[in-house]
Amino acid sequence: MSKATYKDAGVDLEVYAQSMARLPKLMHRTFSPRTMKLDGGFAGLFRLDFDSPLFARRYEDPVLVSCTDGVGTKLKVAQRCGRHDTVGIDLVAMSVNDAICCGAEPLFFLDYVAMSHDDPPLLEQIVRGISDGCLAADCDLLGGETAIMPDLYQRGDYDLAGFCVGVVERKNLIDGRAITAGDTLIGLASSGLHSNGYSLARKVAFDLASLTVDQLVEELGQTVGQALLAPTRIYVQPLRQVLSYYKVKTVVHGIAHITGGGLRENVERILPPGLRIEIDRQAWPIPPVFSWLQRLGEIEDDEMARVFNMGVGMVLVVSSYYAEAIQRTLRTADVDNWQIGTVVSG
Repeated sequence: MSKATYKDAGVDLEVYAQSMARLPKLMHRTFSPRTMKLDGGFAGLFRLDFDSPLFARRYEDPVLVSCTDGVGTKLKVAQRCGRHDTVGIDLVAMSVNDAICCGAEPLFFLDYVAMSHDDPPLLEQIVRGISDGCLAADCDLLGGETAIMPDLYQRGDYDLAGFCVGVVERKNLIDGRAITAGDTLIGLASSGLHSNGYSLARKVAFDLASLTVDQLVEELGQTVGQALLAPTRIYVQPLRQVLSYYKVKTVVHGIAHITGGGLRENVERILPPGLRIEIDRQAWPIPPVFSWLQRLGEIEDDEMARVFNMGVGMVLVVSSYYAEAIQRTLRTADVDNWQIGTVVSG
């Protein structure tokens, strides 16, 4: 009987080493002065503060904020398209956008990539997207894990998970408790479907309409694949501009990331008892990708609103007095936004 090897079982350690050799440069491009290099170590090291007085945070009562998420079945679209350099942006976005909802500065990000077999070029594409997302969020890609599991995933399949850690001064923590009746809802434009509702989107586009990823959709000016792979928008830097300018809690009372569950459910989860929201559905333009999907699948309006962001990826709940000024700040940061509703008693 021949001797069993790991390679025969589906894991080639030599190819795995080639994959690992491609990753350090993608991590290093995201490092800040607070990162302590430990290449080849068993953990990532990060200093909470800077040495330099010019950049020192001088925290008084820091609170660590942690988030985790994945990309979901949007990965199936990436596999159909044969393009894997954007889903890493989605992976980062889904966690850092959650962290900024608490007013936190994202500090560092960790990734977990599970694959059916070693594929160095594929892994490099994925991690390049993660690295791009970390640069956009101004956080470090501090480390990660690549797991090769040939018996758990079919050949060519992979899955992603991401983890973000941020920090906020306790006095600046945003938790929704300051929200009051009369507050204004400011909706920030999404870049498309983001990373939610893809089980429905794929069923409509590929099963019901029998489309292929390279078919041109004239009303979108894009192919099906391009429309469905548009990366999730990362809101960290424009929102940090807003929060650094309006430091007092009497201005920004709550922030909601619009993910699965849609606009109403995600905003209502941060409301104190005794309050509800009134949304003006005519206050912002619905991006054509949503109208296209709705028509293809004959999806009811309520179902669309429960599943997709419908063009609003983030909502700020702010004092009505400051609403227009905050909107101007966001526009300066190239973020389209609209006053989409109010908070009322009831």
